[in-house]
Amino acid sequence: MHAISVVLVALMALLHAYILVLEMFLWQRGPGRGLSGFDAELARATAPLAANQGLYNGFLAAGLVWGLIADDPTGRQVQIFFLSCMFVAGVYGAATANRRILFVQALPAAVTLATVVAAG
Repeated sequence: MHAISVVLVALMALLHAYILVLEMFLWQRGPGRGLSGFDAELARATAPLAANQGLYNGFLAAGLVWGLIADDPTGRQVQIFFLSCMFVAGVYGAATANRRILFVQALPAAVTLATVVAAG
């Protein structure tokens, strides 16, 4: 179970690093606009907000990387903390912005969190 949790935590870190790139650097281009569904004008107007969100996603990714490289018990505790943050952010985003976030962020975070706890 430990190996599975390590792989899932790494995948969650990669997902949030990818979201950082989309929101900070590609928001006004095809991939970012495909994510948001915004036209060019709205993408341009919301780019600073998206970049801020992207930065937060980068912090989440960095936290998981820290959790992967830190010795236990700190590493495991850090993973639990950041996965919990991802889950809460995903639920909030699904409730306030787009239901899709529940399946892209909250559900994967919950599954990964469960594997980290189970690997204990």
